[in-house]
Amino acid sequence: MLTVPNVISFVRLLLVPVFLWLLLGSPDSPLAAGLLLGLIGSTDWVDGFLARRLDQVSEVGKLLDPLADRLAVAAALIGGLISGDLPAWFAVALIVREALIAVGAAWVGLAAGRKMEVRRLGKLATLLLYAAISWFFVGRGADLDWIVAAAWIVGIPGLVLYYVVGVQYVGDARRMVTGSR
Repeated sequence: MLTVPNVISFVRLLLVPVFLWLLLGSPDSPLAAGLLLGLIGSTDWVDGFLARRLDQVSEVGKLLDPLADRLAVAAALIGGLISGDLPAWFAVALIVREALIAVGAAWVGLAAGRKMEVRRLGKLATLLLYAAISWFFVGRGADLDWIVAAAWIVGIPGLVLYYVVGVQYVGDARRMVTGSR
């Protein structure tokens, strides 16, 4: 249970409230919040890589890693809406997709007793969206329009890919549920 990847995932979880405090709390620093979110997002890849590389894949890690991802993304989207640092339509589109996937994953878990596998395209979409969301905060916090432009450049394809993968997950879910009957 106490493995390097699990510790990284747990630290990522602990950093989510720090992110919210930086964004909405006393210092009100979208720049620092964006940099921290970038760190949280980049360690998403690190914990998975280390789990496989060090042969430390665990059931706890399979729970902690996606939990850290979902909480970080939810905090960033909701916090970004509250602070006004994220474009509202962009954040709402991501929140809707996250909610639909969460409901679908719960349905598969209950109906088929299985967990859906993550797709590589989904990992790419998540990377692009972590970058975009972080860059929106950094660009607005540092008043750098070119970083906000970069956020749009990676954010739009990331959002499209996120929905494409969502449709693929619907097919996966249907096959898993009908195959379990």
